[in-house]
Amino acid sequence: MSKPIANPDLPAPPSGKYPAKAHARRVAKWIAEQGGPKSGIIFLEGQSTKMMEDDDQATHFRQRRHFYYLSGCDLPDCFVAYDLAADKSTLWIPPVDPEHVMWAGMPLLQKEALQRYDIDEILTTEDLKSGGSLSRLSGSEPATILTIEDRADLTIFDKMNTKPKIDFEWTRKAIEACRLVKDEHEIAMIRHANIISSYAHEQVMASVYRASNERELNAVFVMHCHANGCREQAYGCICAAGSGASTLHYVHNDMPLTGKLNLLLDAGCEWQCYCSDITRTFPLHGKFTKESRDIYTLVLLMQSECMKMIRAGVKWEDVHMKAHTVAAEGLRKLGLLNGSLSTQQILDSHITTRFFPHGLGHYLGMDTHDVGGNANYDDPNPFFAYLRIRGELPAGAVVTNEPGIYFRQFPLEQELKDGKWKDIVDEVVLQRYWTVGGVRIEDDILVKEDGYENLTTVKSDIDYVDAAVNGH
Repeated sequence: MSKPIANPDLPAPPSGKYPAKAHARRVAKWIAEQGGPKSGIIFLEGQSTKMMEDDDQATHFRQRRHFYYLSGCDLPDCFVAYDLAADKSTLWIPPVDPEHVMWAGMPLLQKEALQRYDIDEILTTEDLKSGGSLSRLSGSEPATILTIEDRADLTIFDKMNTKPKIDFEWTRKAIEACRLVKDEHEIAMIRHANIISSYAHEQVMASVYRASNERELNAVFVMHCHANGCREQAYGCICAAGSGASTLHYVHNDMPLTGKLNLLLDAGCEWQCYCSDITRTFPLHGKFTKESRDIYTLVLLMQSECMKMIRAGVKWEDVHMKAHTVAAEGLRKLGLLNGSLSTQQILDSHITTRFFPHGLGHYLGMDTHDVGGNANYDDPNPFFAYLRIRGELPAGAVVTNEPGIYFRQFPLEQELKDGKWKDIVDEVVLQRYWTVGGVRIEDDILVKEDGYENLTTVKSDIDYVDAAVNGH
């Protein structure tokens, strides 16, 4: 009997309705606690169907995340409302269109939507646009409509006898504040996306010997995600061999593997709008070279030392600087940096930002780089300029832990020629490491009051990586 393409042994996805009503209540509570209105209607439009230019095909659909948070609905051309005072949610979905049915089959019906979504009332968009359900929203008094600017067709309210007040102040910041801390259902969705992505990473490592081009390994990853129920990728795969791995957001994914030492695969799928984000680096020819093994071991140490610090209340800048401290000590031990320099002298020079230029991680949720990080990209401190999270981590947030060491010839080679890193970088030793390219190891971490939970299930220890790429 032939082996099935999908893996029947993977855990089933989380069951139950997406808790949209609970999310709406959280948003309403946050607005009230921050001094905002206690009555009014939150009103949002989902993503509409958009057509390709000069074509009759629709572009790829991606639901608006703020809309999904309040509705759990992943259909195009929908609207949602939540009455703050009445605690009532309403979802409008497209009506049955006979011509659409001929080409695409029956859409979701109102009674089916009521069973699927955590919504009090389901109506059709035809009813909304005709003005038939607006009076039910506003009652006898004109309502205040809380919405996000440019995220809803507000001309709908022109049909009301008395136009409502439109409030752009509260909705976005309230939803984004609430999205930061995940509930149990959201965590289960991120966990499932991680399970599927981890399995796909494992299959890529097992396929290395059969591949001759980056695109083949990219395809293996996407195929196993799709076959196991996750049709969407959380972001464009980064499938970078050799020196390509020194480019943080490498986009080619189609270069030959011949003559390259390692491959960096940064890839994750979505499960019902919730993301995973995983990176693994592995040898293309069965075994790490000494230099590659040196760097992989160092990055693994950076990650594990940072992992020990993750818990509610930890300041992310401190965790990030721990990664730089471990990097400084490790690069000095390998001879890449001047052995007579102290760790503090190395950090004061900022040289580690050349080898580890990005932030340690970011929040993860419905977006890969999720809301709530409060990044300051104008920070003059080079350690923090690309740090996507500032301040303390709250319990219930999901954060990536993704240190890396990269050998980017630009701008480092020119800076060395210009004497910028004189007496800091050993250029002779550095020559042995250029072909390593880059090593990054990334896991998705649930922050808890007393520690953390690693939601990523694919292993990263060297013994496992060696065994995986050699078919064991």
